Amino acid sequence: MHTNDTSPIDAQGLEALEARLHEDLDFLCYPGKDWVPAREGVTDVVIIGGGMCGMVAWLGLQTGGVRNIRVLDRSPEGLEGPWLNYARMETLRSPKTLTGPAFGLGPLTFQAWYRAQHGAEAWEKMDKIPRPMWMEYLRWYRKALNVPVENGVSVDKVEPEGDLLRLTVSGAEEGTILCRKLVFATGRDGTGGPNIPGFIKDLPRRFWAHSADEIDFDALKGKRVAVIGVGASAVDNAAEALEHGAAEVRHVIRRKEMPTINKMMGIGSFGFTAGFADLPDEWRWRFMQYSFATQTPPPHGSTLRVSRHKNAHFHFGKATTKIEQRGDEVEVHFADGTSYVADFVILGTGFVIDPMARTEFGDVAGKILLWQDVYTPPEDEQNADLGRFPYLNPDFTFREKVPGEVPWLSKVYCFNYGASASLGKVSGDIPGVSEGAAWLSRAMAATLYAEDLETHWQDMLNYETPELDGSEWEPTPLPQPAEGQVA
Repeated sequence: MHTNDTSPIDAQGLEALEARLHEDLDFLCYPGKDWVPAREGVTDVVIIGGGMCGMVAWLGLQTGGVRNIRVLDRSPEGLEGPWLNYARMETLRSPKTLTGPAFGLGPLTFQAWYRAQHGAEAWEKMDKIPRPMWMEYLRWYRKALNVPVENGVSVDKVEPEGDLLRLTVSGAEEGTILCRKLVFATGRDGTGGPNIPGFIKDLPRRFWAHSADEIDFDALKGKRVAVIGVGASAVDNAAEALEHGAAEVRHVIRRKEMPTINKMMGIGSFGFTAGFADLPDEWRWRFMQYSFATQTPPPHGSTLRVSRHKNAHFHFGKATTKIEQRGDEVEVHFADGTSYVADFVILGTGFVIDPMARTEFGDVAGKILLWQDVYTPPEDEQNADLGRFPYLNPDFTFREKVPGEVPWLSKVYCFNYGASASLGKVSGDIPGVSEGAAWLSRAMAATLYAEDLETHWQDMLNYETPELDGSEWEPTPLPQPAEGQVA
């Protein structure tokens, strides 16, 4: 018996942790029974995105016995998701104790992975998870579960073909893939793209970048940099510019004051995760709109990473109206009549949800039902950005603006940030992603089963493996009362 507080896995190494993980999976009869009837030349499920959301979606489906799955990611192996690309924060915002994509498996958590290598004492001393370390963990997650991600493959077009979907792809051996279900596990920009305000669209590209772009920060040494916005990505990019020797960095912020409270964090719970999707439209809108209006503040450490520099400045009440080129400089104009001359502009303007920006759908993107098509909020709750979120079915699938016009959209699942207005934060953020994957896999399994109902019925009729072979009993006659006796 263990007599101290140290877990048997502490500092025992990843090999020991993986052995424990696989033992637990064996105990849980993983993967689940393979019950989906095979169709020649058809993949049951294609998942676009091999990052956190895509891998946990794959795990949920495998656990439920849906095995004929392909996971595609356009990035090189080990660079899936934002973590080593455009994410530039030093640490994650999420508490280190969140179970994330572990799907109910203790040995699959970040905590187990970290403690197996560094022990309990190091774990206790850690504050927040360093961003590159989170990517190390996800790489191990893929290896430990043997998630079959196909890297360097992108889906360019989605079209119906009978009761199936035909995907045109780049980077794979074949040019197209035929599948029954398609999952967009494409992260923060999964149903849209970077938010590029109109005031910058005519400015030559050499003068600006979005926080999601690859940015040559070395080239900003000695330069004056304007950062528009004060969210987490804006702050992280400002810090990078300062640390690479920018002459000055000025945050120009539309809001009158700094957001300081993460309202969603205050109400996060299993009840909120489980109950949000069943709320009336007005309440779902109200929660999300209030979160947008109050804005999630940048993390404490990220903000200090900027403000510790004497050449960093925060300017509030500065709504940008236009940006003009002035030779080798740009002038940023604000609604209050002031302006600022800079050498480079970084947009910390986040992402916009806009299915029309997803080229995979072609013209059909305009036929996807959006929140603005369904719900008209009160005057004091108007929000155009929120209105562009897709209005999803309870199983993560897209809906048509006109019923019957694009029925194949019911085969496409939005398991990314775009689902948050309809179903809550269960398919993009770390806290609820396992619950989302369980929800997705159960809903998809139910649909797959219903589609093959005749086959499953025939399988029941055809099943003739006996439980008993006749040797378990001997038939005997029922004794009868003797003549004249009453039974």
